[in-house]
Amino acid sequence: MKAKSVRVAVAQFHIGANLETNLASCLHWLEQTKSCDPDLVVLPEFCNHLSWYDDKQHCFDVSVPLDGSFLEAIASKAAELKIHVVVNCTVQREHGEATGSSLLYSDTGKLLADNTKQIYIGHENDFLQRASSEGPVVETAVGRVGLYACMDGVINETPRCLALEGAQLILNSLNSFATDEASLHIPVRAGENKVFVVAANKVGPLVPEAMVGAISAGTGIPPQFLNGAGESQIVAPDGTVLAMASPDEEGFVFADIEPALADNKRRPDGTDVFASRRPELYIAIAEDPAGQSLPAMNGVSVLHAAVVTSHSAINLDETMEHIATARAQGAQLIALPPMIPDPSDPERAADFSLKVLATLPLLCGEAFLTTSLVLPANNDGWQHCAVVLGSDGLLLRQGQVHHSQRFAWSELADEFISLELPFGRLAVLTSDDSIYPETFRLLAMSGVEVAAVPLSPLEDWELHNGLLERSAENRINLLVAADSLVHGPGFATELQTDFTVMTEWQEREFDGLLSQPIWHRCDSAAGVNAVTLRPANAAHKVVSQNTDLLANRPWDLASAIVRCP
Repeated sequence: MKAKSVRVAVAQFHIGANLETNLASCLHWLEQTKSCDPDLVVLPEFCNHLSWYDDKQHCFDVSVPLDGSFLEAIASKAAELKIHVVVNCTVQREHGEATGSSLLYSDTGKLLADNTKQIYIGHENDFLQRASSEGPVVETAVGRVGLYACMDGVINETPRCLALEGAQLILNSLNSFATDEASLHIPVRAGENKVFVVAANKVGPLVPEAMVGAISAGTGIPPQFLNGAGESQIVAPDGTVLAMASPDEEGFVFADIEPALADNKRRPDGTDVFASRRPELYIAIAEDPAGQSLPAMNGVSVLHAAVVTSHSAINLDETMEHIATARAQGAQLIALPPMIPDPSDPERAADFSLKVLATLPLLCGEAFLTTSLVLPANNDGWQHCAVVLGSDGLLLRQGQVHHSQRFAWSELADEFISLELPFGRLAVLTSDDSIYPETFRLLAMSGVEVAAVPLSPLEDWELHNGLLERSAENRINLLVAADSLVHGPGFATELQTDFTVMTEWQEREFDGLLSQPIWHRCDSAAGVNAVTLRPANAAHKVVSQNTDLLANRPWDLASAIVRCP
């Protein structure tokens, strides 16, 4: 039987301070999408009023009741056009509180889902009440749907829970000036969860237009970055962007999708990335950060490192030359690609690993090397491991934690470990552990400042935005040494020193990036790519006032992450 196809659309436009004008804009753009005959339309965040308030009472006064005329008009338009509609508003609740909530209306105008934001950014925390319950996943005529909004998607927990609860489509309404929403935070949620993401952002000023100049002067944010960043988009489960709107013009885009494709959670090697999760190891993610103290983070301000691009990482002579070159350039940490001749032959790979362990430490001097090898396991088998090597030999052995089909023979490790080195705390990960957002969250919670991934990529999204996003949402410097260029080159990420929005920046002007670090992409030619990392900056996790990437994560609404099958 042919899979059901549905047409989804996203509309982006400007919202100001007049509720009647804003309602008219919402209805206008719903009417405009009629030309593409959609089944579902997603609108931006805060459609009733721009996110700028005199005080909490003002916020409540411009918020809309669920049974008020604003939302009744949206519901009526959904019924008139026979489309499902997601609209996000600040909504009046009991006791004078307001919430930022996404509301899903059916094609008959019925309210199907009411989902409140789980993590607010900056001043939103002063006016809006966060969610007290996990977001619903609802069965609809367009598929199983979950809702989230803006900052909910800058970290992984909220979208992850929706996908784990069975959502095929996760619908994101945004009110964002950040250019890395579109390039990073939106598409990665599709690839890592293998779901469709339908995301609508705004364009035009996000603050009162008469105050743009004064706000720019007071915050140091150039005026163009006080506008919505647009680029509303629809993303497939493999991370492919199916449609994207303009960065600065009102409009809509649409795509035809098959929601049932999101039920397939398998990687190209056959690994089911949901079935192979290790919820019993993620318990700390759903525990109160108030009771979790980060270890002391004493990383140096500057670390000279190198990522090696090799067309044959198992050529020891070539690898030795790269190490010598990197050391001559002053590298203190050298990331090598995996050194595994053939994953289907662990015995041969283990024999080669013995040669590596006998040879490479002799070349280290004061530098450290990272790669992946196959080493003997406790049960007389083998284990796929990411390793750290120094002049004293094997310093850290991180066994693969998550099962994968291509390394099905590997004995699994039961924890993620790290190593304190002169430049800071270092972790290494096998390729098939790096795709899980829980992995990097646990590293961040354990105080890791630098991580290295010897990567054997299987999917484009890993190198296009996946690992870059891991670095961004956890504030960890990252070295990715890939053994193939098929999905893109390896890279390094250097954490920015100036990071917290709305604070004085010393080293750079605000450039539109919310959390993306400096991205050093490697050359495609074999050789050494010298990079600079900033271990000390990993201690800074505050993206905006009252929004700490770790301390303010929605830990209390993350039960799906730690629920064992």
